[in-house]
Amino acid sequence: MIPFRLDAPAKINLSLRVLTRRDDGFHEIDTLMVKLPQLADRLHFEPSATFEFACDDPSLPADETNLVVKAVRAYEAAAQIPCICRISLEKRIPHGAGLGGGSSDAATTLLGLEQIHEGALGRQKLATLAASLGCDVPFFLNPGAARCTGRGEIIEPLTPPPPPLPLLLLKPAFGVATAQAYERWQGAGAIPGVRYSAQESQGVELVNDLEAPVFQKFRFLAELKQWLLIRKEVAAALLCGSGSTVFAVLHPEADAQALATAALLELDPSLWNWSGTTEGPSA
Repeated sequence: MIPFRLDAPAKINLSLRVLTRRDDGFHEIDTLMVKLPQLADRLHFEPSATFEFACDDPSLPADETNLVVKAVRAYEAAAQIPCICRISLEKRIPHGAGLGGGSSDAATTLLGLEQIHEGALGRQKLATLAASLGCDVPFFLNPGAARCTGRGEIIEPLTPPPPPLPLLLLKPAFGVATAQAYERWQGAGAIPGVRYSAQESQGVELVNDLEAPVFQKFRFLAELKQWLLIRKEVAAALLCGSGSTVFAVLHPEADAQALATAALLELDPSLWNWSGTTEGPSA
């Protein structure tokens, strides 16, 4: 094989509605997701005598519990083909952030293996395999923005797609476990003075039903959102998925780096930050 590299982009949820708890323990959701092509992990595929996996982030496991390795094992079982290659993961998307990094890595691994094995599974089997690895994984197999329903595995491309949105992402040092956010969803109460209602920016509605349970446990995230909402540079602000990232949709003339600097000075000097745009209609 000839070595190649694939990017595994992050995502944000423009909206996330939690509808009900399912009998299988998952939740029925209705979410609109877009990718952040400028913020992506990188997966390098190289020839090797056996399967090997390496990750440049020592805080992540590099064993069979890593989603990349799980994707490889699932592909091997489904295609009845041994995957003999070396996969190296460059982490750029923070984990525990609600940005879909692990899911994107898994989906991109499947796409890379399909490329190596000349489409051995095909689109439908690949989608089924992706859904078995995680609720968000199928979204990353498809280009463009999408509405995702069921437990997240039913993908409907958004037509027309939303316009590209200028963003600032802010994340504290801690992460949020997705399962815990959903477990606390039903009984979570609102914090007085925090905005939970839907916002609108450039024709896009932004709302997240997981804000109540997450903010109840992690008050700093509520403070971060409210801090963003009072800034003149910000058109809207929202928790991304289950967090712990909060993103701001910026006005076109806003200086994202100046806003990030202010957040570090006024709120938390250890905040991770990133600025860029969501993918546009031409992506």
